[in-house]
Amino acid sequence: MTHVIRNFDALAEDALREDALALAEAGYAAIHVGDALARTLRVEGEELVVSTGGTETRRPLRGRRVFFVGIGKCALVAAESAERIFDDRLTGGIALDVANPSAIALKKIELALGTHPLPSDENAAATARVMRLLDSCAEGDLVVMLVSGGGSTLLAAPEAPMTVADERALFELLTDAGATIEELNTVRKHTSRARGGGLARAAFPAEVIAFIVSDVPGNDIEFISSGPTVRDDTTVADAQAVLARYAIEALPGTTLIETAKGTEYFERVTNILFLTNRDALAAMRDEAARRGYAAAIGDDAISGEASSEGRALAAALHDAPGKTVRLYAGETTVTLGDAHGNGGRNQELALGALAEVRPGELLLAFASDGRDNTDHAGAIADALTRSHADAHGLDAREYVAQHRSYDFFTTTGDALKTGYTGSNVSDIIITIKE
Repeated sequence: MTHVIRNFDALAEDALREDALALAEAGYAAIHVGDALARTLRVEGEELVVSTGGTETRRPLRGRRVFFVGIGKCALVAAESAERIFDDRLTGGIALDVANPSAIALKKIELALGTHPLPSDENAAATARVMRLLDSCAEGDLVVMLVSGGGSTLLAAPEAPMTVADERALFELLTDAGATIEELNTVRKHTSRARGGGLARAAFPAEVIAFIVSDVPGNDIEFISSGPTVRDDTTVADAQAVLARYAIEALPGTTLIETAKGTEYFERVTNILFLTNRDALAAMRDEAARRGYAAAIGDDAISGEASSEGRALAAALHDAPGKTVRLYAGETTVTLGDAHGNGGRNQELALGALAEVRPGELLLAFASDGRDNTDHAGAIADALTRSHADAHGLDAREYVAQHRSYDFFTTTGDALKTGYTGSNVSDIIITIKE
């Protein structure tokens, strides 16, 4: 059997671990963007059939040019799927992603690679290619888009005199000040011609169907990748208010621009909230039930300090009856000191939970995109992890204090490794009691 978790067999040291890892793989399978597109789109004769929310809609294809545009961490795997779905009906397209770790070879869709999490001149050049393609679209054309996390950084198109370096400096100031993703993207939408409905405006008057993969708590499509296909309700004044809230003075090169407001740009745009962390949670709940557990979905917007959340989620399992699974998702925070090691939110959350989990209990935290700020996707906290740590003389509390979760789980061997997963819908947490 082929596993998404590459070290599944090594990690599955007992039945409880095997169950937890199987739940994680069910979650990964549910949110794989390429597979989800194949379930959603099909070509029947001269029509494109779109199946979402239990209903089907049809678009004519006869005599139309069809383009695919993918933006974000799931763009490449979506492009590969789109080429199979449309085959010779596809005219062309472009996929703007952060990496090509699987060495996917596209035939008709161009690949553009950018940087993340900070914008770069490479991002600006790639965005210009996307805008040129969309500008070339005519009224009879159909543009199928995939918008996913990472798109805000990738879609760099500042207006002179602002440069990408100016935007990068502004973004770093906001991040260091603790701005939320909604606040960050409010400012971002007003520093790029491609965000805040900018791609919809560029594609006008073509028809656009945008499939949106959410990595944003609350799933507001206006803020996912800064809403490149969505009419923006924020204004330059809102962006200025965010800067004022954090006492950030606009840097000398900062140029805030108004987003696309004309309703005509969006009349032929269909935005579909395509995948969220709830899809992963539901699939894991069903797999848990199949394995004989009483499973419940908890908070899908977990936040707070990662190690503290790990302790709290592990402690919440103590009073649960046997054969219980509780599922969570969201995005926690790791507050670094002046000196720190390597790690990520999920590994730190698992490390925080380690002192709290009891025999017969387990917590597994992992990144849906397969990268927990490192080449690990996440980690397991259970009695076996504790025994591995003891064997190496490791003190979990010391590693939490030093934010060295990557070093800890590399040594104990309890980290998940998946590589590129083809999705990005936030972090996911499983707690399970035998």
